Amino acid sequence: MSVRLYIGNLPEDITRQDLETVFSEGGDESASAKLITDRKTGKCRGFGFVTVKTDEEADQFIEKFNGVTVKETVLKIEKALPRAKEGEGDAPAAPVSNNIPAPISAANRTKTAAATGGGNKGGGNRSGGSGNKGGGGASTDNGAFQPDPRWASVLEQLKEQLNAQAVE
Repeated sequence: MSVRLYIGNLPEDITRQDLETVFSEGGDESASAKLITDRKTGKCRGFGFVTVKTDEEADQFIEKFNGVTVKETVLKIEKALPRAKEGEGDAPAAPVSNNIPAPISAANRTKTAAATGGGNKGGGNRSGGSGNKGGGGASTDNGAFQPDPRWASVLEQLKEQLNAQAVE
């Protein structure tokens, strides 16, 4: 069974031949290298993989080449983690935070506002209306909410009225 090794901290201008030359100088002819390159520029993205035949060869390879300097950068070599196959469900789920709302795109802002009962975060569900002018509850300003620009002037008037009532 072959073992895949991760090679990190590779310089941008390195080629596969340069990498194979470094490994062949160390006396390891059985290793095959693969650089991960940027599709647009064709330059190395800073990492690659080497495949060796056995686990013992992998340990020897790491011991021999981890920390070697290539083009003024020090290589980092370790055993690669197995790839999760697509559709298997083994991939970890994205972290979920209850304190941070998910970003809303401009296209979905109207749908989200209608689903949550209004676009101003305090608006009630008025029958026959859009819900954007309603203003029953207190509004909190978290900085992430961007009001619909069509209602910005009305929203400013409502804020001024609320501030005037709070002062009285």
